[in-house]
Amino acid sequence: MSRTPGRLAAATAVLVVGSLVGGCAGDVEDPDPQPTSSASEPTEPSESSPSDEETAYLPVPEGVALTPPGTKLRVGDSAVVAWEPRQDLVGVLDVTVTRLVRTWFADSFEGWQLDDKTRKSTPYFVRVSITNVGETDVGGRDVPLYAVDPTDTLIQASSFQAKFEPCPGNGVFPKKFKPGDAKDLCLVYLVPDGGRLTAVSFRPVQEFDPITWTGPMEKLAEKKKR
Repeated sequence: MSRTPGRLAAATAVLVVGSLVGGCAGDVEDPDPQPTSSASEPTEPSESSPSDEETAYLPVPEGVALTPPGTKLRVGDSAVVAWEPRQDLVGVLDVTVTRLVRTWFADSFEGWQLDDKTRKSTPYFVRVSITNVGETDVGGRDVPLYAVDPTDTLIQASSFQAKFEPCPGNGVFPKKFKPGDAKDLCLVYLVPDGGRLTAVSFRPVQEFDPITWTGPMEKLAEKKKR
């Protein structure tokens, strides 16, 4: 299921609302779950443990180990992921989700003309650090990360056709993002119908068992109503 992105004009700026990608995002936890522990002792890897080559779902440079699909991470943890922006291009990134922030339209979208449907959504900022650990330039590509709501729906990041000061970066790589380049970005997610963000998910294709991040949710101070 998807919906057509809406375009919301504010002066000369345009916000392109991220679309709903679909359900079945995988099992995710609440934004700030309690850590769990296991009573069993750690075991040494057996000879039958899969090698890096066996767990690599896409070709990556020698010495780069991809984070296994289905891995559940905390805010502050990093993952090495790969995806295909197009058939002849494989991007490989070291991704760290560093902050989850709940905000309000009155605080962060002042001056923007938003329709009623958009105002019923819940805005979030997700800050990430990325490093290109592959062998290709992935400049100008969308960051392949989604928000997940309590119904396990994947929500694309919204984009801006103008500078958005409250959350700089607009969720898109710079025009040039060569191997070794690093960047801090801020992604804007509008969770529909007053929903909440429960996780951030890397899921390049439907069949991929998502890699997810959960953790504490920060809150920007909501402006008091006059």
